[in-house]
Amino acid sequence: MDALLMARMQFAANITFHILFPTITIGLGWVLLFFRVRWLATRSQGWLDAYRFWTKVFALSFALGVVSGITMSFQFGTNWPGYMEKVGNIAGPLLGYEVLTAFFLEAGFLGIMLFGHGKVSEKVHLAATALVAFGTTLSAFWILALNSWMQTPTGYRIDANGVYHATSWLAVIFNPSFPYTFVHMLLASVLTVAFLLSGLAAWQILSGVAGRSAPKVLRVGLTIAAIAAPLQIVAGDMHGLDTLVHQPQKIAALEAVWETERGAALRLFAWPSEHDRANHFEIAIPRLGSLVLTHSVDGEVKGLNEFRDHPPVAPLFFAFRIMVGVGVLMLLASWGGVWLYRRSRWDAQALPRRFLQLLAAMTFAGWLATVCGWYITEIGRQPFIVFGLIRTADVASKATAPMIAATLALYVTLYVALVIAYVAVLKYMAEKPEDVLAAEASERAVAPPGIATSPSAATGPTA
Repeated sequence: MDALLMARMQFAANITFHILFPTITIGLGWVLLFFRVRWLATRSQGWLDAYRFWTKVFALSFALGVVSGITMSFQFGTNWPGYMEKVGNIAGPLLGYEVLTAFFLEAGFLGIMLFGHGKVSEKVHLAATALVAFGTTLSAFWILALNSWMQTPTGYRIDANGVYHATSWLAVIFNPSFPYTFVHMLLASVLTVAFLLSGLAAWQILSGVAGRSAPKVLRVGLTIAAIAAPLQIVAGDMHGLDTLVHQPQKIAALEAVWETERGAALRLFAWPSEHDRANHFEIAIPRLGSLVLTHSVDGEVKGLNEFRDHPPVAPLFFAFRIMVGVGVLMLLASWGGVWLYRRSRWDAQALPRRFLQLLAAMTFAGWLATVCGWYITEIGRQPFIVFGLIRTADVASKATAPMIAATLALYVTLYVALVIAYVAVLKYMAEKPEDVLAAEASERAVAPPGIATSPSAATGPTA
């Protein structure tokens, strides 16, 4: 393997690990705000238990997201120095805005959200939770603005030295693919969190440690998923139509279309071969591909042979089918779950055991779909780092392949260990929820006396 491929693999390893945790915190911040509002409205201890338990999950995910995000930043300098040399005037400010507006907002109020209940007023604590939730979404806004600009660059000029400058920040930020990318990612986060909630709650019910919060959390998770899953299908379709206009070679690779076709078939399965420029073992439904991709049974889909440069076909083809398959399973599981839960009169213990096992198995289904989606986005841009303008090979560092391979091995080893530890900690927390809540209560008990003195704070359970 050459140095360029090793560098791309290292970037893929880093982004795969990093995206796991923002995908949870973006959606979970708003769910925590919902739990907090429900506690204030009902004073039901179950909602407060849910808030305190899932705040710990948020904190753990946030910490790992920060650590892996720092590593991502290092990669721009170590493996892709030419990238910042050429587009640093655009990428730098967007990354800076993310730190100055979003990260500081999250970090500034996270401590109040984690440790402030009973020590500040209920209104202040609610506001802190809302600001943390808003901060996670704002962070996604800036990062996705940069990423989508790399897919559909607009609002720039190139000087005599080949350096890019922004001519319109509105055009840079709100580039053609940004609205679809932003909505698609937010819904992916919501679905990821919905099945994390449902899966851990189902595991608690199966393990006999459900307590007061698990039935409520399960209902919230299934309801969110049942609403978000069809919305994600619509958003994905709109994203696909936009991609067909601006990156038709990506769509051709997704569907393994080699020759331009009208009334293109939908390939359910195939083994694409770039060597043969053909598909083996193909199973397809005639004309359905054009209907899905262009909303017309006679719509034209350009083939890969029309393009001098196009992304690798097999990774996109299979990643897309895994993503769609997981999405359809999410839709069926959530709709079926809401129906079963409602039929059982919202009694979690009356739910079929096999269904609870299915939800437990799908706890991290959102991760799988999200990672496949990011592979489609990033690999589908190749061989360009800024689509149509800057080739990836032109901005790579001169580091040797063995050096990159050594750091890649270290990264992967560490990331695998951290993911295993993260899942193990969540499993422990799910199986010992009372221990988690007891530890949280002991943390609040060490507050200096007299802190929770406002009238609104005095209504809390620690007064």
